[in-house]
Amino acid sequence: MTLEKIKAAVNAGNRVHWVNSGYVVTRDDLGQYLITFTRNGSTIGLTIRDGARLNGEPDEFFIEENAEDCHEVF
Repeated sequence: MTLEKIKAAVNAGNRVHWVNSGYVVTRDDLGQYLITFTRNGSTIGLTIRDGARLNGEPDEFFIEENAEDCHEVF
């Protein structure tokens, strides 16, 4: 996902993850986009200091699928 798509997804209320579901991208009250590891609360910025390059590869970010949209095959 591109930086713009990640921001748009977060702003639209989608749950965006980085690498795995333990890392969540959020926007704080100051308008900063952050990546937080949910198990210990460790947080980094979505981008490096220049504000343009992601802290991670674009293909490592994904939108969580809704549970009702997921279907298991038995």
